[in-house]
Amino acid sequence: QVQLVESGGGLVQAGGSLRLSCVASGSIFSRNTMGWYRQAPGKQRELVANVDSGGRINYADSVKGRFTISRDNAKNTVYLQMNSLKPEDTAVYYCYSYRTRYYWGQGTQVTVSS
Repeated sequence: QVQLVESGGGLVQAGGSLRLSCVASGSIFSRNTMGWYRQAPGKQRELVANVDSGGRINYADSVKGRFTISRDNAKNTVYLQMNSLKPEDTAVYYCYSYRTRYYWGQGTQVTVSS
């Protein structure tokens, strides 16, 4: 069983920055793909970014050049640095872990005001 605990969400003005963190327990963290999805009201959940066990990274086109995902295997933590935030980034952000199945965090709200 994998437990994921997110932190770092909040309210920020457009153009500002936030850093999300997700601490994992209950698995061999370094072997898992880790990432972030988001879901805005009335919209489907969408992949924001992920990083696999080999360090390969994927970003959604909408966040390329603004968001940076990273992982610290020694701390069992994955981060999402979000810069140049836009109102359309407003959503609940969910951390996930995947190796043979998906595990999800509880979500953290990010609100970007215009």
